[in-house]
Amino acid sequence: MNTTQDTGDVQVAVDAARESSTRAGGAGIPQARPESPATPVPPGPVTMAKALNAALADALAADAGVVVFGEDVGTLGGVFRVTDGLAARFGADRCFDTPLAESGIAGMSVGMAINGMRPVIEMQFDAFAYPAFEQIASHIAKMRNRTRGALAMPIVIRIPYAGGIGGVEHHCDSSEAYYAHTPGLKVVTPATVTDAYLLLRAAIDSDDPVVFLEPKKLYFAKDRVDLDALRAQYESGATGEEPDAGRSGAVAGADPRAALESGGAAVARTGTDATLIAYGPSVPTALAAAAAAAEEGRSLEVVDVRTIVPFDDATVTESVRKTGRAVVISEETGFASVAAEIAARVQERCFHWLATPVLRVTGFDIPYPAPKLEHHFLPSVDRILDAVDDLQWED
Repeated sequence: MNTTQDTGDVQVAVDAARESSTRAGGAGIPQARPESPATPVPPGPVTMAKALNAALADALAADAGVVVFGEDVGTLGGVFRVTDGLAARFGADRCFDTPLAESGIAGMSVGMAINGMRPVIEMQFDAFAYPAFEQIASHIAKMRNRTRGALAMPIVIRIPYAGGIGGVEHHCDSSEAYYAHTPGLKVVTPATVTDAYLLLRAAIDSDDPVVFLEPKKLYFAKDRVDLDALRAQYESGATGEEPDAGRSGAVAGADPRAALESGGAAVARTGTDATLIAYGPSVPTALAAAAAAAEEGRSLEVVDVRTIVPFDDATVTESVRKTGRAVVISEETGFASVAAEIAARVQERCFHWLATPVLRVTGFDIPYPAPKLEHHFLPSVDRILDAVDDLQWED
């Protein structure tokens, strides 16, 4: 699915990433301040948190089998207020708090799914989810195969993930490789407000388990989005108008259901000299790097992966074959990472088109650092531009 992204719903985050670049003369990424999503949301600036809240509310309204539960998702509305107001609107039997027991949350979702419900569970922070991994890997991921397709597992595991917020230990981590390496799971991460709404709706409607990774630092990035129009678009099955080329933002023409079935990468910015491949929290940084590179005379294409599993080889391959060079960007540690898998797939499929080996810009192979050291660990505009400089340019 080769779709070019449209309006600038990641522009705030892109600007912040550019400000953090010493090459761009910046001084760091400002801290986002939480706000409570309101429903209904009139057309205007909408945060990713609001879009996710609207997607959950619309799914709860559309299907009585959908239930939302986890730690502090009820009365509090979640740490990031993504579930704000859902318990009051739909009742404590549809959106409710659980004990602090991630394994129990995941295990209970299995029983609910077996009995025809569609659980949407929240792991409060990425590194809090590890106690649930046995349930996820041994049962949620395997149940459909174990029963020869007799039992579907329509479970969405929402995980606020990755860095950029200055979180202490266990509150920031990039765990996507664990889930991507587990057959039976779909792994999705949005980078735009529009994708957050559409992909979460599609994940909830899927009969397969979906790990839905929500970039924490993008929760309060804004875009001018009409949530009523998005709702109508999704529920009608329309894919929206084909967007203009070369502009960052929402994937207006992408079918979120198809993305969940066969992969749904999108071209976030067109270019000719090299391809930057990123997903989730790294997309705004990649877009900022591409903008900075343009000022230095290089045209970089940016591909937003969107669905790590299933992976859209076709869109990524088409882009790299066009540019002949590629850099893969992710916040995770580099060894045995999703970025490593993407680099291998590109190398295998694009070998005769490549002018130079595929490079990666990732976190370092260390435990996630303390808040004051986080900016050294995360991919930055400078590190991306340095990698682009290393792509063996003849000039």
